[in-house]
Amino acid sequence: MRKNIKLAAGIAATAALALGLTACGTSSDPGSKDSAGSGDATKALVVAASPTPHADILNYVKDNLAEKAGLKLEVREFTDYVLPNTATESGQVDANYFQHKPYLDDFNKKNNTHVVPVVNVHLEPLGLYSKNLTSVKDIKAGQTIAVPNDTTNGGRALQLLAENGLITIKPGVGTNAKLSDITDKKGLEFKELEAATVPRALNDVDAAVINGNYAIEAKLSPVKDALVLEKADGNPYANFLAVKEGNEKDARVQKLAKLLNSPEVKKYIEDTYKGSVIPAFGAAQ
Repeated sequence: MRKNIKLAAGIAATAALALGLTACGTSSDPGSKDSAGSGDATKALVVAASPTPHADILNYVKDNLAEKAGLKLEVREFTDYVLPNTATESGQVDANYFQHKPYLDDFNKKNNTHVVPVVNVHLEPLGLYSKNLTSVKDIKAGQTIAVPNDTTNGGRALQLLAENGLITIKPGVGTNAKLSDITDKKGLEFKELEAATVPRALNDVDAAVINGNYAIEAKLSPVKDALVLEKADGNPYANFLAVKEGNEKDARVQKLAKLLNSPEVKKYIEDTYKGSVIPAFGAAQ
């Protein structure tokens, strides 16, 4: 189904090192600068994306909507949360689609990058999963829970656990919470892992907080399999199309933004993911 260009590990590592960063868990090559950053409407818009659901949604647009809109679209899959932004910053891709605003804000601050959101597309509710437990009430003192180790998703995971009575965290820290902000672990142990690897740890821990896209890739259904799931109402974690600052008005970017918020894409998301991924259209802030 996918016709994405797989990226070669050596070039990807070079791209990351050029910005003083280390890539996590990818065998992808961001590609050539010649194919991105020009704003030339005759060239393909090159978009970096996580495989599921981001690349799937983009491929639906590519296969069903882009040609009629006069848009050439190229989708490049990345399996980590670092290279899509560094490749966008360096101009090796034109845009990316894999992240939410709290993550991007933290990334830009830490890495002196200048990536900005263009349009919201969907929400992936974060969930707590287990291979052996069937209810959050089954989680007891002495058991281990795996959580993402990046700042925003880690804090988001701890907030989910706190909202469901598994831990107590300092008042006011919210989704910025760190393990050091836990005031009562209630006997639980925590294992911090890179977000993409958390699903693979399910056999080694009692439960794990997993990002929606990685849950889907691991053949988990957030709606059916999660012990608890984030609420959609008022959730600040919509995933969006993003570009390097200054490229927001690129005609190709504007065409893709419009297509990603189209009725056709809304129906595709609802029919394909059945509540595991939720349309969250609108201007990104």
